[in-house]
Amino acid sequence: MPQRNFFQYLIITAKGLAMGAADVVPGVSGGTIAFISGIYEELIETIHKLDLGFFKIWKADGFLKAWKHYNLGFLLALFSGVFISIISLAKLITWLLEVYPIMVWSFFFGLVIASIVYVGKQITNWRLAVIGALILASFLSYLITIADPIGSPESIWFLFLAGFIAIIAMILPGISGAFILLLLGAYTAVIGIVTQLGEGITTLNGSLFLSALGKLLIFGVGAILGLKMFSRVLNWMFKHHKNLILAVLTGFMIGALNKIWPWKEVLQYRLNHAGEQIPFIERSIFPQNYEGNPQILYAIIFAVIGFLTIFLLERIAVNKVAVSSTNKQPN
Repeated sequence: MPQRNFFQYLIITAKGLAMGAADVVPGVSGGTIAFISGIYEELIETIHKLDLGFFKIWKADGFLKAWKHYNLGFLLALFSGVFISIISLAKLITWLLEVYPIMVWSFFFGLVIASIVYVGKQITNWRLAVIGALILASFLSYLITIADPIGSPESIWFLFLAGFIAIIAMILPGISGAFILLLLGAYTAVIGIVTQLGEGITTLNGSLFLSALGKLLIFGVGAILGLKMFSRVLNWMFKHHKNLILAVLTGFMIGALNKIWPWKEVLQYRLNHAGEQIPFIERSIFPQNYEGNPQILYAIIFAVIGFLTIFLLERIAVNKVAVSSTNKQPN
């Protein structure tokens, strides 16, 4: 693992800030940002390497040796940036969803459409099994979006499950952790919990802070376990069955477009931590059936902006790969 000075660790933290910002927004993958910024392989390798051997090295050679051996300075710098970014942006996203829901969901819709194109076009062999996987994943994903929630998005076991599954975004470039939370119906709940944590810190409200921290830790434990379990399996699948896994990811995003559709009709409400009514079960409707101003023009504009965001990130990634390949060629 590379040796870094303080300034280089600050750069890693800055990359973590960018990853955190991406992970808050459905459709933008933190894994994609890691790939573009040149730390993806080190991140995956470091995560793979983590095990209980840390304590053996600590006991035999000291904490500092174990810390360096497992590259924990890199993880600390990176995830500090991710955490700061998520805390900072969660309140803004929550406010935007309350005040400008159609424009925000349209932006997300454009992001996911572009992500579908980005991931789907990496499939190089459209054999029957790949097409079948895409169709099946699309169908299953759509069924998830129309099914009644299996539990409260703020319940302990549901938060654990959401963290366990959503961490897939850290493994594969192209799919967003926030998108997975949307698919599970846990996005607004997790964003709300992060917002509560930030409010607890800024207002010195101990009870609010501890309540939010407890829920976030449950989510984090699920994410850590999911990270260790998913990383090896998904990387093996990506190396040996790349077209198949890309088809599944693309299908999941296609089916989940129903969840991100900007115009919704609320069928059932639930109470949040503050006793306020928030949507619990919704269904997609046509803009002309929307109760209120459908803001179709704004929706189109923000969807296009979302699409172009992914397009630009893809161009940066492609250029980075091209430059890297050129540099590796012998003179």
